[in-house]
Amino acid sequence: MAYEDLAGLSVHVADGVAAVTLDHPPLNLMDKVLLSSIRGFVHRVRQDEEVRVIVFQSADPEFFSAHGDMRFLTDPDALGAAMRAAVAAAPDAPVPEGVNILEALSIEIRALPQVTIGKVAGLARGGGNEFLTCLDMRFAAIGKSGQAQPEAAQRILPGGGGTVNLPRLLGRARALELILGGELIGAELAERYGLINRALPADEIDGFVDDLARRIAALRPEVIAAVKTIVDTVSPPTPAEVYAVENKESHGIYIPDVTDFALRQLEAGVQSREGERDLEGLLRSL
Repeated sequence: MAYEDLAGLSVHVADGVAAVTLDHPPLNLMDKVLLSSIRGFVHRVRQDEEVRVIVFQSADPEFFSAHGDMRFLTDPDALGAAMRAAVAAAPDAPVPEGVNILEALSIEIRALPQVTIGKVAGLARGGGNEFLTCLDMRFAAIGKSGQAQPEAAQRILPGGGGTVNLPRLLGRARALELILGGELIGAELAERYGLINRALPADEIDGFVDDLARRIAALRPEVIAAVKTIVDTVSPPTPAEVYAVENKESHGIYIPDVTDFALRQLEAGVQSREGERDLEGLLRSL
């Protein structure tokens, strides 16, 4: 299966493992380019019998994915263009009615026959963190990673599956804390809360995840499929109708004040590398 044409992604397949590296400078934003490439990859790899495990990682040592593109808030046409590009990337896969493209990706990735793993060694906020929550497993580097949902402080909602997947992973109380409190949490607290599987020393995460991925990939495909089927019966995927509620509520708060505040954020340094290093502090200053 060919993956070389997917902009913003580097895909290397060996020993049954597809290492998918987000490489979309400057911040691996979940924008038109990355969303359409990820969706295109997901629908190709579904048919790739050579791949049994998928590891998502970042080429940027500081950022896994900063968040969604702020242009979705400032440019009326940007979100629609991203949606159309992502739909075109997998034209034979209909998007469920009432959901946006990040929510559709969450549903589609959860349904992959392969095991999906996120390796987090940088910052993942907003849509970047929402992407991680739909994977089967997540591992994060101590002292290097950080995860957050800053949307409430930006006067919007996590509209890419965050309000759906975080309660499933963390429970109601902790999901409310992270969504409404907007705190950037490191690997050790993320592990304690259930946001990730394990917090690992930064110099050990690559070896651990690579070894785990190869051990799983060496299993019979029928065993992997059966285990996922049974586990998903015990803990079933969230129905598309629930994501549609999130999408409806998200659109309900898009008012002129949101756009004005988004422009103020950009002027203050949001979506620049310096501003994104302490996004929470920057938002508090506004």
